[in-house]
Amino acid sequence: MTARDVAGAAAAGLAGGRAGLVTSPHALASAAGRTVLQQGGNAIEAAIAIAAMLCVTMPHFTGLGGDGFWLIADGAQGDASPLAVSGIGQAARRLPSALLDGAAIAMRGPTSALTTAATVAAWEAAYRVSRDTWGGTLSWASLLAPAVAAAEDGFAVSRSQDFWYAYRASEMGDAATWHGFAQTFLPGGRAPVSGDRFRQPALAQTLRRLADGGARDFYEGELASRMAKGLQAAGSPITQDDLAATRVHVSPALTMPYGDGVLATLPPPTQGVTTLQIMGILARLGLRDCAHGSATYYHRLVEAVKQAFIDRDRFVADPEYADVPVSEMLSDAHLTAAATRIDDHAALDWPHRFREGDTVYFAATDAAGRAVSVLQTIYFDWGSGVMAGDTGVLWHNRGAAFRPLGSAHPNALMPGKRPFHTLNPGIYLEGGRPRLLYGTQGADGQPQTLCALLTRLIDYGLNPYEALSQPRFLLGRTFSDSRDNLKLERDAGDDVFAALTQRGHALAALPSHSPLAGQAGVIAIAADGWATGAHDPRSDGAALAV
Repeated sequence: MTARDVAGAAAAGLAGGRAGLVTSPHALASAAGRTVLQQGGNAIEAAIAIAAMLCVTMPHFTGLGGDGFWLIADGAQGDASPLAVSGIGQAARRLPSALLDGAAIAMRGPTSALTTAATVAAWEAAYRVSRDTWGGTLSWASLLAPAVAAAEDGFAVSRSQDFWYAYRASEMGDAATWHGFAQTFLPGGRAPVSGDRFRQPALAQTLRRLADGGARDFYEGELASRMAKGLQAAGSPITQDDLAATRVHVSPALTMPYGDGVLATLPPPTQGVTTLQIMGILARLGLRDCAHGSATYYHRLVEAVKQAFIDRDRFVADPEYADVPVSEMLSDAHLTAAATRIDDHAALDWPHRFREGDTVYFAATDAAGRAVSVLQTIYFDWGSGVMAGDTGVLWHNRGAAFRPLGSAHPNALMPGKRPFHTLNPGIYLEGGRPRLLYGTQGADGQPQTLCALLTRLIDYGLNPYEALSQPRFLLGRTFSDSRDNLKLERDAGDDVFAALTQRGHALAALPSHSPLAGQAGVIAIAADGWATGAHDPRSDGAALAV
């Protein structure tokens, strides 16, 4: 099945079924996941196939050289807390002297590639849950096989990949920063355009090696040695010992009651607690007295985001290196106090440090009601721009998320430390069973998009496609606008723009369904097991049912 065939099948926007459903931002990845379900695989196995395919077909947003975050819920149990798998690479143990002296960290290039990559380790941890707990039977190699074939044979460049090629075209000629990038991603010296066939033979070989030899080769084997040598030749501080020390953190999910259920997300150093804070503030403000899509609706969401971001930027960091007061941040007293600081008639002034970031969200559920909600990332679009030698692996620049070493901030760089992460996929449960799987691309925009989706799904009763199609906002700077203003998609309406401006919001209009408003996905699972899902109309993705 081609990407066009799959996209056509999903043209109605909403997929539904009882034997399993997947959603992802690329049609070929969704097709790979559905095939696994059709073969009798479970939701984790389907998600691994999707994850691997996205590393091939969306190289501008995700890859083997990045990080990954999984929420896993066994709906068959009914009372089990979701499992959080945090695949976060750690800072190199030996840092460049300039960084040790407190120099600012480059946003791109070799010195931004200063953390290891945990995406593959997260796959391995999830696969272990599938085999040991869920009784999964599909082989590791079979789950990676579709991605190997796509990298080897090629695929049609998507609109999204085309957009981000064009957006960064003026930067990609800097070979010192984008070390080794052109040989893989600018074949023949030019960026491919939408519809062009794009092949990645070196990545195909790497994926085949992982399929045959297992995930540990990425960290401890011959592949790890080649990647480390390539990164160091480019100027990255990552060594083979650093790769070997990479470990994922598996823990219970962070949860908070909301409505008739419970919201579950990843713990720090992700901003999952921030999304929970926003929803907790909104629960105390209340939404029943304002119409969906009204100026009051947007105002309350934006002001709740501001209150939560103040806490996030003050506290959230690696809890192994800093005290992150999660219980206090989610306490009734703290959330109520934040809600009382919000004026329904006036916007809080907002200077804010913006974080860029590009990511992919995908999710899967199976016939047994088990569910997986996942985000993968290489941080900025195209990551650090640095290739890990001849392996076809583009390395992320998550090291740029650190504050300089020696600063008083809890997210200050230290050897071996995990950086703050914007990624926070979610699951909403009722009676211990998954009812909503959700997540989005978009760095600082993630909790903003999620609060809009969750209120529309839970408080206003929209279906996944309706919720994803509604206008969205983005507070803060974007890739193309350095002002700390509020961006709102123009189809929110002139009356909403006028009313928000009157309340003091510095507004700018985004086009309807703007790529800057994030690419999200949602699966809803009814009490009788019927699942419906959709992926963002802002993306090239699809939801597919079995």
